[in-house]
Amino acid sequence: MPLLRADDNGLWCEAGGFHIDPWKPVDRAVITHAHPDHARPGSARYLCVRESEPLLRLQFGSECAIESLEYGVPLFIGDVSVSFHPAGHILGSAQIRIDHRGEVWVVSGDYKRAADPTCAPFQPIRCHTFLTESTFGLPIYRWPQTGDVFAAIDDWWKANHDRGKCSVLFGDPLGALQRILAGVDATIGPIVCHEAVEPINRIYCASGVALADTLPEADVRGGFDWTRALVLAPPWARSALWMKRFGSVSTGLASGWMRIRGTRRRNSIDRGFVLSDHADWPGLLATIADSEAETVLVTHGYRSPLVRWLRESERNADLIDTRYEGERPDEMTVKS
Repeated sequence: MPLLRADDNGLWCEAGGFHIDPWKPVDRAVITHAHPDHARPGSARYLCVRESEPLLRLQFGSECAIESLEYGVPLFIGDVSVSFHPAGHILGSAQIRIDHRGEVWVVSGDYKRAADPTCAPFQPIRCHTFLTESTFGLPIYRWPQTGDVFAAIDDWWKANHDRGKCSVLFGDPLGALQRILAGVDATIGPIVCHEAVEPINRIYCASGVALADTLPEADVRGGFDWTRALVLAPPWARSALWMKRFGSVSTGLASGWMRIRGTRRRNSIDRGFVLSDHADWPGLLATIADSEAETVLVTHGYRSPLVRWLRESERNADLIDTRYEGERPDEMTVKS
C-alpha cells in the first residue's frame, strides 16, 4: 500500500493518521502553506511551519487548534516521522517529508526556485516518491529575472506619474504583493495597499521580512496626490466604484499568466508583469531531478504534459487526483 493516497478528504497517510492539505474537514491536518486551496477551515487540529501559523490564524480565527514546528524539526505522528522543509513559495511555505521505516515521500505543495527575500529559499530533498505541482508545467513558461520585472514596474510607475496617472497594480494578496513591496523602488512615491493586503503585510513584517512602508487605503484622506502613488490590490477588488477615487489610472497585473500573449488584453489591463510564486518549466524539471525520486506523482496544473514528458524521459511518473488549484487564471482575472 502506498504511504499516501488521495481519498474523499485529501491526501491521506494511514500510517500517521493524518491528511495533508485536506479539502474537507478532518481530525488532523498537516498544512504545506496558507493559500486557501491548501489550507481550508473546519479541521479539528492543524500542524504547520512556525511562520505559517499567524497566516492560518488570520484565516481561521485565533482560537483555532494549531501546532507549529520550525523547519527541519522532525515530529513522530503515529508510525511516521514528519518534518517541514522550505518550499520558497510564500512566507511559511513548506515541503512535507514523511519517513516511514526508511521509505521517504515528499509532498512539495506549491514551490518556486527563484530568489525571494520574503520567504525561506527552496531546499531540495532526496526521496523515494516526490509529489509535485505543475501549475505552469509547459515549456512556454520560463520566468524572466526577477530584478528585471521590478525594474519594469518602477519604470511603469514613474512614467504614469509623468502622464498624471495613478498606478494600480493587481496581484495575489498573499505572496506576490509582498514580493513586490520587497523589490520596488519605494522612493518613487507613496505605496497604498488595499484593506485585504495590510493584515498580511503586518504578519510578514512581524516575521522579520523587510517591506516598503505603505499607507492603508482607509488612512488616505482628501487632497492626496494619487498620480504619485502605487496602489496594490487583489484582482477581485476592482470595481468601477473602487477605482473612481484614483482619478485617471493605469492598471497592471503581476502573474505568471502574463507570459501568454493575449492574457493582458483579455483582462483589459494596460501592463502585464511576469511574476509568479510557482516554479516555471525549468524549475519543475530541476526540482524533480534534484529529488532523485524513483516515482513522481503530479498533483495539479498542467499535469498530463509533465507526466508525458517524464515518461518519455524514462521516469516513473503518474497523476494523483487532488483539488489543489495553484495560481488559477480565473483568480488573476481583473473584472470591471
